[in-house]
Amino acid sequence: MAEARERDLSDSFVLSGTSAKFSITFDLAWKVMKDILVQYYAITGFVTGSPREVLKQSFQAKLITGDEWIDMLKIRNQLAHDYDGVIVKEHCQTIIHLYIDKLYDFKTVVE
Repeated sequence: MAEARERDLSDSFVLSGTSAKFSITFDLAWKVMKDILVQYYAITGFVTGSPREVLKQSFQAKLITGDEWIDMLKIRNQLAHDYDGVIVKEHCQTIIHLYIDKLYDFKTVVE
């Protein structure tokens, strides 16, 4: 996904690939958070196990920092219904310049 930083963001193929990879990576990240919370912190009180609940618990456990994670969730949800590429164009700069770094920060915590 970080490769998007060196690509032409006016190219619709690059935009769609960035959108898809961001969504997949975000989904993997919150599911890893959930597994860590259950296995290492013995936190099992998720009502539904929704991404929002997992993010809140992960923030409290200091697995993640910043409000950007909730924003990432909102963008991921919007991208699921981005049929004409408008949403990815609107948020692509934020994805590649802020959200990728947040995902790398989480990777470092996990390691």
